[in-house]
Formats: sequence, structure tokens, C-alpha cells
Amino acid sequence: MLKVREDAIVHAVNRLLAEKGFDAMTVDEVAAKVGIAKASLYKHFPSKEDLAAAAMVRVMRRAQEFFGALSAEDSPLDNLRAAVRWTMEVKLAGDMPSLPSQNSSLRATLMANKHYMDGLMEVSDRLGAWIEAAQANGSISRKLPAIAVLYTLYARACDPVLEFLQMGGQHSDDEIIELVLSTCFDGLNTR
Repeated sequence: MLKVREDAIVHAVNRLLAEKGFDAMTVDEVAAKVGIAKASLYKHFPSKEDLAAAAMVRVMRRAQEFFGALSAEDSPLDNLRAAVRWTMEVKLAGDMPSLPSQNSSLRATLMANKHYMDGLMEVSDRLGAWIEAAQANGSISRKLPAIAVLYTLYARACDPVLEFLQMGGQHSDDEIIELVLSTCFDGLNTR
């Protein structure tokens, strides 16, 4: 029963973080969404930062599972494209937490969370290996520092272009993903 309640709490936090972001989300909203008292919520998670960290761990685990299931037979570039596609699908479905880049209390909580940091390192190492292999085979420019490519790919998880195109209503989610994948991987130049 405790695990089911915690899962419901983390799911609610995840959705609220995706809809509103960390700063606008309140613990009262989380409790109301789950249908429990605020005091009960604090028995599971002692702070708003801990709530956000639990949501990030959940998404990180999903990413690890998805990336781990990608085929070693596929090219590194294909795996990178699949990883970015998955990230954008999660974001467009409203399941990608939106976190501030400059929140020291949240950053400190995430940095202290072993599950989050282990997941982040595994995902970063996997993406980094694909980036280096894609650069070695010439499918990604060798002129770009691998870290810049990695951060560019991570940025798709919080890319506002996805929501702008979705709100415009002129494109399906699949079309939006293809448009952003194209600009991310092929650039804006005519080929």
C-alpha cells in the first residue's frame, strides 16, 4: 500500500512539474492531486525538493530502460536519434519534469541523490559513447566537442519548440518530433 501511494505521489509530481515547473508547483497541489493530506505527503517525502528528485529518478530509470533496450546492431547515430525521439515523446506526452536550471536547493538535492546521479552517469556515458562513435565514423562533425553535442541532445528534454508547435495545432506530435529531429541532427542548411 505504501509503494502504491508513493507511486501515485511521484506520478502527480511528475505531471505537475511537466505542466507548471518546479517553482510554480506547490506541495498543496501535489497532496490535492493524490487525494491525501499534506501531512501524509510529508511522511513519504520530507520536502518539495525530495518530491522533484523522486520524479527525476523515475524519468531517469525510464530512460535507462529505453536506452538499454536499443540495439547495439544499429548505428550510433540511429541510437542517438532514437534516444532524442524518446525524450521528445515523453515531453510531448506531459511526462517530462520541467526543472529550473538555477535552483540551488533542488540542484543540491539531486546531486545528493545516489539513484539520480547513478542514472545520470549511466545515461551520459551511454550517450557519450554513441556520440564519440558517431564522430569517429563521420556521421557527427568531429569539430564539435562531444560535451556540446551531449548538452544539445539533453536540451531536447526541455525544448520549448515542442510545446510551441503543439499549441499551434498545425502538426501532429509525430510531425513535431520529425521537424525537431531534423533541425537537431541535420541543421538548418539546405543539403
